Amino acid sequence: MINIRAHWLALATVLIAGFALAAPGVSDARPPGKPSRPALSIQDAVAYEGEGLLSFPITLDRPAPWALRVVAVPLRGTARPVKDYGPGAVSTTIPVGATEGSLEVRIRDNEVVGPDVTLTLRIVAAPGAIVAKGTAIGTIRDDEPLTINLLHINDHHSNLQPVNNTLDLGSSGGSFSVPFGGFPRVTAKIKALESQLDNVVKIHAGDAITGTLFYTLFQGEADADLMNTACFDVFALGNHEFDDGDGNLARFLDFLGSDPACDTVTVAANVVPQIGTPLAPVTANDYIQPYAIKEFQGQKVAFIGIDIAEKTRFSSQPLPTTQFLDEVKTAQAYVDELSAIGIDNIVLVTHYGYENDLALARAVTGVDAIVGGDSHTLLGDLGQYGLPSGGNYPTLTLNADGDPVCVVQAWQYAQVVGELAVTFREGKVETCGGTPHLLLGDVFQRSRQPIADPERSEILALIDADPSLGLVTPDPTADAILAEYAAQVDELSKQIIGQAGEVICERRVPTLPRGSAPCDGDAVSLSGAQLNVNGGFSQQVVTDAFLARAFRADLALQNGGGVRITIPEGDITIGTAYTLLPFSNTLVELELSGQEVLDSIEDGLDFYASNPGGNTGAFPYGSHIRWDIDMTQPKGARISDVEVKDRATGIWAPLDPSETYIVVTNSFLANGGDGYTTFKDAAADGRVTDTFINYAQGFVDYVVQDLGGGNLFVPPPLDFSTQSFAPLP
Repeated sequence: MINIRAHWLALATVLIAGFALAAPGVSDARPPGKPSRPALSIQDAVAYEGEGLLSFPITLDRPAPWALRVVAVPLRGTARPVKDYGPGAVSTTIPVGATEGSLEVRIRDNEVVGPDVTLTLRIVAAPGAIVAKGTAIGTIRDDEPLTINLLHINDHHSNLQPVNNTLDLGSSGGSFSVPFGGFPRVTAKIKALESQLDNVVKIHAGDAITGTLFYTLFQGEADADLMNTACFDVFALGNHEFDDGDGNLARFLDFLGSDPACDTVTVAANVVPQIGTPLAPVTANDYIQPYAIKEFQGQKVAFIGIDIAEKTRFSSQPLPTTQFLDEVKTAQAYVDELSAIGIDNIVLVTHYGYENDLALARAVTGVDAIVGGDSHTLLGDLGQYGLPSGGNYPTLTLNADGDPVCVVQAWQYAQVVGELAVTFREGKVETCGGTPHLLLGDVFQRSRQPIADPERSEILALIDADPSLGLVTPDPTADAILAEYAAQVDELSKQIIGQAGEVICERRVPTLPRGSAPCDGDAVSLSGAQLNVNGGFSQQVVTDAFLARAFRADLALQNGGGVRITIPEGDITIGTAYTLLPFSNTLVELELSGQEVLDSIEDGLDFYASNPGGNTGAFPYGSHIRWDIDMTQPKGARISDVEVKDRATGIWAPLDPSETYIVVTNSFLANGGDGYTTFKDAAADGRVTDTFINYAQGFVDYVVQDLGGGNLFVPPPLDFSTQSFAPLP
């Protein structure tokens, strides 16, 4: 037990001994030839409890003219004497000629997770010095391991209903069809995991909206209502959140914030809307925060949002006044800001792409984990089941300090819920691990026929044996909400407008198969067109449809990323059209010179080449125009043998750079999206006519009116825009 009376008598003795201590700011006149007293300051200190010592730096404004003895006493703050630190006076001697030293307070370790605590160290004696700053704050940080559990999804793109997909578990009958996902299963899985785990944070890493009729018809309200059944803690903005501009995004965030039972924080540190615009009507943080902070057992964890800047700026439709800052610089700035206030457990919630996330982790100090989106990457050991696995779950790399970083992503379309456990110790990752949960229904089919026992039981046993696979019963509340919206969608989407005479495969770049596409990499159409030579079949069909519905146009140009799905063989419905072309674009006609047509194609190819992993959507497709592409050449020399087809005669002839052509495209490209700056310049010059025809409706009209509701086929190879393709080196 401490003798309090003796302690304070000793302190009084120290105070009397140091009575001559000058007050801060008092002049120190000395006789000529005598050195003046140096000014002394004590600085704040931070240490983890396991380090044993809290070291307070002392600095002098000049070398010590004599040995300086400095005495200080710790004063209780939230830290408690004996339990957290040694309560007695501490001292040090600064030798002659030195300009710095330190005072050290012994601190205690314990095995209890708790908040950081503080004490004040006050200098009580420093004979021979002037005390300029005599008190400092010492922070004792908890060093017990803290484990948090991150439940996350990304890129659900208004895909609220389950879809049938193929799975091959190695059962006796081979691959089979089974329902994947659906938002009610996301909610059910998150709720189930949340009930089993401590310290849970629920995260959506962006691109919640656009992609299906649920967005086209309800403009994000259906997505928000379903998201609120899961009650995400953190939502990071993605590029597609800006597809219909800042105003529509603000409206969606209003829907998301309308449920008082949820408190979702929208984060995007590198997105800065201008004050007075829809996302910042009064302040810059009205809708968007740079980060969210969660506290567990006294320890804080920060979640910093990062959106993919260039892609959002050029491939969506934000206001020109909305800034998109550099991802790496912004992440580092906020890591530093948080570290300065004592928060060293840092998770980046990004919509930046898997490969970009790995590069980001390596470029930033202080980051511990990244929960990402944008690239639709499936991680984990799921490739064995015929799925496009892109890496380990989690993927481990090192940050710029050389410390571990755990990187995760959860595929796409509400089909996977990621579960990542991260254990922090002393502001760094001690361990991390987890599971990507593929959400399955219990209807197994082959050739549209139910699979019966004994194979059904075999499949159930295989699913049960792998933690990444699970039969998930949809959450009833979410299911009821979805049913109300689905009933409205069904009335419109079920209307059959025509037939696809074959599978019309989607692909953006000829030699780059996409992991989620159902077509073989070297698929060939009935007409002889080749995916790996001519490019996407559905992209070409859509571009042809645009030209057919733009009666005064000479040719059409379309970006590959604007066409979203493979058209399956069989019925084409209105729902097919709006899923194929889900964005709020119209058909726009531009008056261009032949040279501007060439420049526009080069614009798209250059935007793709500037980031081959992230800008594939810019790859150009045309109708009544064809070319050869050599991506090994510089911009301006990548296309050759460019020909146009006369609409009246059907004759192909070389494009004339001095001729004027009417080009139909979508409104997104006409506004300069995906790097098509030549289009934007022509529009700004007044050479533009907006037809105000929704581009999905244009496709519907093409099937109904131009094809008479008949069969849609892939055109012959000679009618494809890309006749030959040399990929990037």
